[in-house]
Amino acid sequence: MPEHAPNRLIDQTSPYLLQHAHNPVDWHPWGPEALEKARARDRPIFLSIGYAACHWCHVMERESFENPEIAALMNEHFVSIKVDREERPDLDDVYMAAVQVMTGSGGWPMSVFLTPDLRPFFGGTYFPPEDRHGMTGFPRVLASVADAYRTRRAEVEQQAGLLAGHLQAQLAVPSGTNDPERRQLEAAAARIGASFDPAHGGFGGAPKFPPSMTLEFLLRAWRRSGDAATLAMVTRTLDAMADGGINDQLGGGFARYSTDAHWLVPHFEKMLYDNALLAHAYLEGYRATGNDRYARVARETLDFMLAELLTPDGGFASALDADSEGVEGRFYVWSHEEFISVLTRAGLEEDDRRASAAHWGVTEAGNWDGTNVLHRTGRADVSGGILERAQATLLDARAGRTRPGRDDKQLAAWNGLALRALAHGALVLGERRYAAAAGRLVAFIGDDLMRAGDRLWRTTRDGRAHTPAFCEDYLAVADGLLAAHAALGDAGSLGLARRLVEAALADFWDDDGGTFVDTSHEHDRTVAWPRGLVDNATPSANSIGADVLQRLALLTGEGTFARRARSILRAVAPALERQPSAFGRMLCAADRLLGEQIDVVVAGDPASDEARALREAAAEPFAPDLVLTSVNEGDAHAAWPLYAGKGARDGGATAYACRGYACDEPTEDPARVVEQVGGLVQHP
Repeated sequence: MPEHAPNRLIDQTSPYLLQHAHNPVDWHPWGPEALEKARARDRPIFLSIGYAACHWCHVMERESFENPEIAALMNEHFVSIKVDREERPDLDDVYMAAVQVMTGSGGWPMSVFLTPDLRPFFGGTYFPPEDRHGMTGFPRVLASVADAYRTRRAEVEQQAGLLAGHLQAQLAVPSGTNDPERRQLEAAAARIGASFDPAHGGFGGAPKFPPSMTLEFLLRAWRRSGDAATLAMVTRTLDAMADGGINDQLGGGFARYSTDAHWLVPHFEKMLYDNALLAHAYLEGYRATGNDRYARVARETLDFMLAELLTPDGGFASALDADSEGVEGRFYVWSHEEFISVLTRAGLEEDDRRASAAHWGVTEAGNWDGTNVLHRTGRADVSGGILERAQATLLDARAGRTRPGRDDKQLAAWNGLALRALAHGALVLGERRYAAAAGRLVAFIGDDLMRAGDRLWRTTRDGRAHTPAFCEDYLAVADGLLAAHAALGDAGSLGLARRLVEAALADFWDDDGGTFVDTSHEHDRTVAWPRGLVDNATPSANSIGADVLQRLALLTGEGTFARRARSILRAVAPALERQPSAFGRMLCAADRLLGEQIDVVVAGDPASDEARALREAAAEPFAPDLVLTSVNEGDAHAAWPLYAGKGARDGGATAYACRGYACDEPTEDPARVVEQVGGLVQHP
């Protein structure tokens, strides 16, 4: 039984908040009660932001938030608020920017102190429970901040005012006047190339995060230039990540990042968004190169999502924890003795055991804290049959361990990314199970995340949806729905995608800046108005929006969509070549703008085998600008200009491949569609 009585977090749906529901800290969720209490009692706010799969968040909870003496200090001097950064990215973005200004770095857990009117004045990340290794202990931080607020109020107010002003200036964006130019994209590719690590793949040094969106931009750059070195950056990185410990060699799925430069030792948490983005990147790598290995990695990643993150209602959970039994990575790593023992009990011969150990880099000394993170070394000559047997045996043994916790809240934006990946997998790989999962996910979005007036919820868990969705939710879900329409041909996904984008334009568009902002009138106003332009771990709302708006403009013939996409790209154009690694998805959208529109309309019953074969044929060539759509008699969108005169001939499914306003001869032959799409792609 919990040692302490539940606090105010006990009624929340976030697993992260529920982890803290029995702390002796008088935690509040973010909301009117906590904010009014701070104002009424004139107390500073201690705002702690983290997420369920965060290792150091768990550490700070064990060391400080479960400590009665530290909790007493917090309860006496502060109104303490706990926030799940994944549920409230708006608060995380604003206050992380403040912490970065104050300390020069950021991370989670985020620990920031606010005035009652929500202006930050002091902050950091993890604090130990006592002074250690040059770090100030959390009790001393609490005492110092409380004393400053009581006795040096003018200094606190001055610091808070300066920070608020800085954040407001930092998050304001002037509208742009010039479209991106091809030379800027070429310069962006060259600047990315300057940071390429040819030995290990990826860009820069440790830690290394999977650069999914940057790789997709580089594939586009290679398609236009034909430069072999550009393609080599992509393939080297895809290969190195697939071989590394960041990729679960037994069960599939990628961890969030590598702590070293060669992708060996990950930070073991597995996030839905990383795996969705990486599955899509490997699918694009497969289409571009024809390398079957990339198709296999994409399958393994999608299969991990279905096996580990799929929820019974058809949605997807957010993450798997890094820890099990309080130890990071314990579920995934192997001692040499256990590895050999498991294979021995399974009846593998000594030579096969030795070869399997060499294949996965297992040694007596280990490669991480005396244990082994499995990775592919390329040093062992072992047959595929032996490896498959060894893998199955090790997986079975691992299944008996204590599993990492699962954060099973479902976030709209991340489910949109998952839908995009599953639908693309169904299309590119011809996998019916991915199509079925995409269809169930579309239904989940409609049943569990939609609310009145074509609006979305941000999050749901166990049927309890809450928090009005942010801009990234609307646009990521719309992006996924367009991918589902391309793969499945259903009219409902296309119609809902358009309605969500129209709702986003109504609620989040900023005429002054010519871009989307992250929050609407439904959300709390803090010290600044967050505006996502930079692609971080996930694509920004504006990056997705610039791409989705262009595709919808082609599909609908609606000029407003095209103008808004161009406005976003004009606003960011000056930064694209200066900071290209921060704009992977945005660079893809800019590349689309500077290319020539190509589309394939498949007319006829979208559920027919013939229509499905035509859709899959259209996706076979590497044509990242292709807009693939379907229409059937009676569909509402059949009246849109793009579909005029494009019907099923003689009652059978028919494909119409077009570039600009010029179309090839309609065809019912999938092989001819492959030729037509290949011919539409501009080559160097």
